[in-house]
Amino acid sequence: MPGCILRRPSPFIRHFVRASPFRRPIGRKHQSTEVNPPPPSQSTFQRLWNSPVGFKTVHFWAPVMKWALVLAGVSDFYRPAEKLSLTQNLALTATGAIWTRWCLIIKPRNVLLAAVNFFLGCVGVVQVSRILTWQQSVKNGTAPEVIEQDAMDAVRTATGGILENPEAASKNAIQ
Repeated sequence: MPGCILRRPSPFIRHFVRASPFRRPIGRKHQSTEVNPPPPSQSTFQRLWNSPVGFKTVHFWAPVMKWALVLAGVSDFYRPAEKLSLTQNLALTATGAIWTRWCLIIKPRNVLLAAVNFFLGCVGVVQVSRILTWQQSVKNGTAPEVIEQDAMDAVRTATGGILENPEAASKNAIQ
């Protein structure tokens, strides 16, 4: 067009157009959504080391240390239910449920922490069910009666044979 003067855009405009978040580089159809994707030349160990949830971060070491709570809960499986704390195990159950969900929402998503919290919740559910079952049996009077009856049967069996026929009991003991 005659009379039209084309001017070169100012440096500010050129920078703004180049830095546009909607402008895609030519030749790259699929881009990662990561802010700083690792270079493709890194080894597996380097990617793990530099990961947002890698060995250098609290996102790795917090779940590792939290496994101690899960192991402590599992070791309580061998304790009698009357010696367990209902409030403590309810807290473990709630902690496991709440933090499992939270770990899957936060960025970076921490699957290791979600797994440990899931198992913490499972341990809490098992312990709470044991405690409630024991409390229900005490309330109904079934557990103490059964234990007392078993103990009395054992005493009768052990002493009954000896007191009724001591000679036969001594022959059975020698054989």
